Amino acid sequence: MAAESESPSPNIVIPYEWANAAETVTYGSVASPIAFICGPKNSGKTTFSRHLVNVLLRRYKKVAYLDTDVGQTEFTPPGLVSLVMIDKTTPDVTIPCLKTPARCFFFGDISSKRDPATYVSYIKKLYEHYLKEYNTNSREEIPGKDEVPLVINTPGWVKGIGYEILVDLLRIMSPTHVVKIQISAWSKNLPSGTFWLDEENSDLVSVIEINAALQDHMKRSVLVRKDANLLRDLRLMAYFRQCFPRDMTISTIKELARAIAAHPPYEVPISSIKIEHRHCKVPATEKFYSLNATIVGLATSSDPPQCVGLGIVRGIDTFKGVLYIITPVPPPTLENVDMLIQGFIQIPTSLLQMQGCVSPYMSSNVLSTK
Repeated sequence: MAAESESPSPNIVIPYEWANAAETVTYGSVASPIAFICGPKNSGKTTFSRHLVNVLLRRYKKVAYLDTDVGQTEFTPPGLVSLVMIDKTTPDVTIPCLKTPARCFFFGDISSKRDPATYVSYIKKLYEHYLKEYNTNSREEIPGKDEVPLVINTPGWVKGIGYEILVDLLRIMSPTHVVKIQISAWSKNLPSGTFWLDEENSDLVSVIEINAALQDHMKRSVLVRKDANLLRDLRLMAYFRQCFPRDMTISTIKELARAIAAHPPYEVPISSIKIEHRHCKVPATEKFYSLNATIVGLATSSDPPQCVGLGIVRGIDTFKGVLYIITPVPPPTLENVDMLIQGFIQIPTSLLQMQGCVSPYMSSNVLSTK
């Protein structure tokens, strides 16, 4: 049994209830546990998920993390659903970090409500990829293949359509463990037990119900609450900060904005790419102009298109037939990109307010992707 004194970060102490839940998942009889973490907003799902990953890494070499929360993503910029492989513990569970996904899709919005069907289909594809590539329960054992558990983190939208989506995901993924986190406002919590299953199938999954740990017994904060919009902007800025060397001094938003304004974009021939707009219809005559000064998903044609990263469309020259894109995605990966997907992920306002950060006019300071 884990002790409450165990400290995953300088400011957080995981309570017994959370520690016991994580150990139940990790040290149970299932070879590759699939843990589905759910609960209302601000209940601590992400913090618990990070802790669970750390505990699982004591037993397993790698842990798969399926992030279904497009508004508060864990390892990617917002607007993506992703499957990430983790092989190192996180010293501080309060600090998110960017990682390159094993596979991800660009949903293009911070909520699933505009297109629940597409959202669910993307997550199903990620889950199927996990089963095929990493899960030993779903295939014959292959020598040299390690068992890889899966942690599924979910949004806090658990009422109305959000509840229906959650039920769909639970039925699609058939997790071995469902960890439900409850808050003091009981009307906002999910139903008790295996609410998504018929009674005869309720013994197929282990349901663990724990309480939100707003504070531990010494009144220290367990959850770190931040403004959702601010957090999304910070994630996007951290993502595009990757365009520059780590040792380059960029300590303020103003410095980042100036660095992006001076950064040579990639020159992408319009004839080499497809344009797809998510969640809205754009007249054919405006499809290129609508991309200007927006964030787009960089994807490769498949079903569905696999996203390799994000880019800022900094300018369009229809006479030359080229787009100018700023992205941290490396050139070898960019060579396979043949689709740009536009959604509703916006450039942080703090960057747009800096003069010259995103200009519709381009100089000759460009890099070719071809």
